[in-house]
Amino acid sequence: MTRSPDEAFTALDVVEAVLGRPALGAILSGSAVDGGLRPLSDVDLLVVVEDAPDEAARGRLAVALMGVSGRYGGGAPVRPLDVTLVRRADVVPWRYPPTRAFAYGEWLRAAYEAGTGPAPGPHPDVAIALAQARAIGVALRGPAARELLDPVPEVDLRRALLDALPELLGDLRGDERNVLLTLARMWRTAATGAFVTKDAAAAWAAARLPSGQGAWLELAGRAYVGECADDWRGRDAVAVPLAERLRWEIERACRGP
Repeated sequence: MTRSPDEAFTALDVVEAVLGRPALGAILSGSAVDGGLRPLSDVDLLVVVEDAPDEAARGRLAVALMGVSGRYGGGAPVRPLDVTLVRRADVVPWRYPPTRAFAYGEWLRAAYEAGTGPAPGPHPDVAIALAQARAIGVALRGPAARELLDPVPEVDLRRALLDALPELLGDLRGDERNVLLTLARMWRTAATGAFVTKDAAAAWAAARLPSGQGAWLELAGRAYVGECADDWRGRDAVAVPLAERLRWEIERACRGP
């Protein structure tokens, strides 16, 4: 693994300052620990806390993280953050669906600015984040993820992948590249159990798609690593069928033929 990005430590400092106590654990995952950050990568941080923040603290967290997270496409010198908070008692012992105490990502900035950020509650993405943290994560605070967190059973990981599809597909228009690459990564995980970067998942998935659709997914993967530009405006006739094909492949991999 390369040196942990400064943004991860900044985010952890923000969380602990707002909550007023050290986290039980903080796990860095995603591209930062799996092949290196790509030009458009977020910094993925899972923070495990003893007590979930209340509404006022969640508001302060959102404001503070907006102040240190790089904006998408803004040319900021810092990377965008993807921060998930879980209360340990909500995920240990393990049960499905897991509860998310707080989430911040740049796709949520507008909602937080409008005062409509997501409330805490059950969320399938938490199961995926916990499984990924245990598989490839690196501890920045506290014990390793495998010591801090219970394993996510394979049946629950597959269930989470299926349950996450509707919300993800609903974000397709205007965020085509990210959604398509996330779908490719979910397919790879459903089919093999492995967690890989978006560009690696795109290459894997493209080789298993009809050539026309595979070429578009390869384009998205190349744009993600800065090798080319992609423009999805006015390309619903490409993006929508490709997303539906990836959804079908994920469902087939999760449920079997």
